[in-house]
Amino acid sequence: MGEGNGDAYVSVGEVDSPRIDNFKKVSLLPLVFLIFYEVSGGPFGVEDSVQAAGPLLALLGFLVFPLIWSVPEALITAEMGTMFPEAGGYVVWVSSALGPYWGFQQGWMKWLSGVIDNALYPVLFLDYLKSAIPALGGGLPRIIAVLVLTSVLTYMNYRGLAIVGWAAVLLGVFSLTPFMVMGLVAIPKLQPSRWLVVNLHSVDWNLYLNTLFWNLNYWDSISTLAGEVENPKKTLPKALFCALILVVVGYLFPLLTGTGAVPLNRELWTDGYFSDIAKIIGGVWLRWWIQGAAAMSNMGMFVAEMSSDSFQLLGMAERGMLPEFFAKRSRYGTPVIGILFSASGVLFLSWLSFQEIVAAENFLYCFGMILEFLSFIRLRVKYPAASRPYKIPVGTVGAILLCIPPTILICTVLAFSTLKVVVVSVGAIMIGLAMQPCLMYAEKEKWIKFSTSADLPDLHGANQGSVN
Repeated sequence: MGEGNGDAYVSVGEVDSPRIDNFKKVSLLPLVFLIFYEVSGGPFGVEDSVQAAGPLLALLGFLVFPLIWSVPEALITAEMGTMFPEAGGYVVWVSSALGPYWGFQQGWMKWLSGVIDNALYPVLFLDYLKSAIPALGGGLPRIIAVLVLTSVLTYMNYRGLAIVGWAAVLLGVFSLTPFMVMGLVAIPKLQPSRWLVVNLHSVDWNLYLNTLFWNLNYWDSISTLAGEVENPKKTLPKALFCALILVVVGYLFPLLTGTGAVPLNRELWTDGYFSDIAKIIGGVWLRWWIQGAAAMSNMGMFVAEMSSDSFQLLGMAERGMLPEFFAKRSRYGTPVIGILFSASGVLFLSWLSFQEIVAAENFLYCFGMILEFLSFIRLRVKYPAASRPYKIPVGTVGAILLCIPPTILICTVLAFSTLKVVVVSVGAIMIGLAMQPCLMYAEKEKWIKFSTSADLPDLHGANQGSVN
């Protein structure tokens, strides 16, 4: 928008990144399953919703929550991701709307919440296997298992995003199939009255909301891979729509099966309980299949999340927000330093419990989403004529209204946070607030080399062409 005021915006919707033309890009089907694993990966981890609130509220939560949270986030990701198809993703959105300082804060909070999220998957993986292999429940065998698993999956990320995408497709099919079988086997045992059980006086709202929130967020993570996608202007919205359906059905079907076919004991509904339900419904063979599916699912979630986290760091380096060495790619086109940093963070945090990880991750993620909503509205208001290959069919008022329900939900999740989670998360945010000026000072003193890729459009240049 050539307003000549030093803060002009230029659409990058028509710009394809030439930096990755020599590497194979991701097509529609792998992208659907990458989003599926960014957000869900299957029903592993939803068991706590039944423990916290009972069957009825658990089922209603996974019906209503997507309308309040997932649909708005997916729509905003489709619009902004096609508008800015580059590795920085949501960092570039916020930088364009609010400036590079807040873009850096967005990158810091999102990367940290992503790494915290990824630390969950070795925990979930081993929780599902420890019933069959008790030695993995703790001690040295568990530590060795975490190290080996993290190393193998990190290497898979290093080998290329196309490999990760098709691996996600295979893992997704393998992970969802046993739940379809379990649902069919359970039909004679279903008692619909069990779905209606509710006791509002015994609801653990903190656990309930955090479980729903964790299982239905991270739709925006795929934006950091938009520059690696074939024709992102068309592919990204289609993939988000397909993944949304896959995620919701992938949660509701197993929950209907498990709560309807097995007598309710809320205390048993914790991580890994679906494997016990499988044994009750179908026998040991189905239990082993569910446990194998859980293992494969956690592998898929790990590689998808690490891909987004590492490409985000690469995108920030290409925008001059991080040192130049973060922009280094391997011969497979993958961000080497970003992968190593993300893997190190996972190993550092893997000792935390499931509930602690989810709560801390959600807290940081909420603040990042507030910046995204503000950026989405500001770009709509300030630059209404900018090119948007996919645009949500609402005006400015509609855009604001779209963000109100998820914002209320964010405030609710934050209000239920424990003091420990608040202290740790606020401390992490304060580190980010101080880190950006420190990095800029290091650049000024030439202690560390920074550079901005010449292939990227200038988001704030005064002499950019206008958008009609």
